[in-house]
Amino acid sequence: MTDRRNTDRRSQAWFGAQGRSGMLYRSWMRNQGFGHEVFDGRPVIGIAASASELAPCNAHLTRVAEAVKRGVWQAGGLPLQFPTMATGETLMRPTAMLYRNLMAMEVEELIRANPLDGVVLLSGCDKTTPAMLMGAASVDLPAVMVTGGPMLNGKYRGQDVGSGTHVWKFEEDLKTGRMTEEECFFAEGCMARSNGHCMTMGTASTMACVAEALGMQLPGSAAWPAVDSRRMETAQAAGRRVVDMVEEELRPSRILTREAFENAIRVNAAIGGSTNAVIHLTALAGRVGVELGPDDFDALVREVPTLVNLMPSGTYLMEDFCYAGGLPAVMAELLGGGLLHGGPITVTGHTVAENTAPAERVGSDVITPLDAPFQPAGTGIAVLRGNLCPDGAVIKQSAASPHLLTHRGPARVFDSPEAYHAVADDPDLDVDENTVVVIRNAGPKGYPGMPEVSNVPLPAKLLKAGITDMVRVCDGRMSGTGYGTVVLHVTPEAAVGGPLALVRDGDPVVLDVPGRTLRLDVDDAELARRREEWTPPAERYVSGYTWLYTQHVEQADRGADFGFLRGGRGHEVPRDSH
Repeated sequence: MTDRRNTDRRSQAWFGAQGRSGMLYRSWMRNQGFGHEVFDGRPVIGIAASASELAPCNAHLTRVAEAVKRGVWQAGGLPLQFPTMATGETLMRPTAMLYRNLMAMEVEELIRANPLDGVVLLSGCDKTTPAMLMGAASVDLPAVMVTGGPMLNGKYRGQDVGSGTHVWKFEEDLKTGRMTEEECFFAEGCMARSNGHCMTMGTASTMACVAEALGMQLPGSAAWPAVDSRRMETAQAAGRRVVDMVEEELRPSRILTREAFENAIRVNAAIGGSTNAVIHLTALAGRVGVELGPDDFDALVREVPTLVNLMPSGTYLMEDFCYAGGLPAVMAELLGGGLLHGGPITVTGHTVAENTAPAERVGSDVITPLDAPFQPAGTGIAVLRGNLCPDGAVIKQSAASPHLLTHRGPARVFDSPEAYHAVADDPDLDVDENTVVVIRNAGPKGYPGMPEVSNVPLPAKLLKAGITDMVRVCDGRMSGTGYGTVVLHVTPEAAVGGPLALVRDGDPVVLDVPGRTLRLDVDDAELARRREEWTPPAERYVSGYTWLYTQHVEQADRGADFGFLRGGRGHEVPRDSH
């Protein structure tokens, strides 16, 4: 084994200290059974674990941490596990997104405040992955991401069932009488049948793939199911590798370059990934000083076809994706077509091109070849502009209905998602298939937290009439497991006076996705008059974290991060008070 002792390491400001301070640090650590030899200057590796039974996607990460520890010990480091909060989208109210920035702050400060030379980040659910990446990027110590892996495929009456995606489908079946309450209750237990995060290409799977595409996760590790033994092998390998990264001083700032973000954006298009990646990548870029805006997510994907046939846009699930070659196979296809940068360095110490060289695509149904894609180029995320969204809005074309991508219809306006849900089942609700449902006050400041409420279910009377989709427009987000013709992230949001606040029932809304526009066909003078009449909503919070959030959160086009967290703050060792 290589001798990795180094008295100049960051951790030695604690464990190598002389006198009372050193004695205090070492002696208290020894109450856990560590011998004196582990404080000899070897790399100290933090294992940031977001395990929590309140975040079902992350509940198994304690076991994953044990595998990481084995790898760190193998490589001659000292592993020290510490807990972080877990922002689980499935249970947290009003939305886990409200707490992403808080978790990022916590991860950043825990890494900086403790005697660590490197860190392994264990995440699972939607917001834990970007939060950990944001926090680690701001400290800039060597870091490797290990996501917890997807659940096994759901199975119900001989068909594959996708978490999240089939929630919406089963709800529609229940409303139209195609399923009974008892059948729905039984199907619940068929949907989530193992540890892990959503096995559709929802936000959790998307962000795992994005972390790998950025170079922050070991190749192939995004797709192994949570309960597959190779998930633990991957975690152990990450533990070994981070010790080497400390020696090499391979930090996030060397990995998270403009080219790496461009790769991640194109990969997101190729996998049919979640629109939430736009928000999270923009926020992460802000932490490392890379300029990234909504238009990048449009321009960079126009030539990228959708290669992955997964729910909610397709048929298969993450377990199938894994066995078909996983993300390395997708990246190899893109690289071969000149759609990726091959040069960026990754956590392996090798380039993207070197990592993908051995990749193999198995079959052609789950991961399709570039010359015969699942969906053609131009079906990824589109960014819209217009008088209804001057700072941008997004739509996931691969999950939308083609006949609605160009549409004009009268607005039916709801001042909150709750206002819509209160009348959605009313048989006399004044809507038809041409109506554009507008949901406002669901943005970062307005809700608060920008929840996943934009893809509201269709009115019951339309579902019963056989209508399966309609245009919906909202300043909130949509679950990555969701589908439909839904315009999201309308910016500026209604709560800060964005044009969405001025829409009234009956106003013609014009959606032109090929032309990249979303506009309100109302005279400018009339909109100006309405603006004069508009008054901002009263402040609902006067203290606590939610007050902090509403005061400092930026708009969606800036990643909904806190303005005071943009840029990095480094890893300088805090002053010793002992």
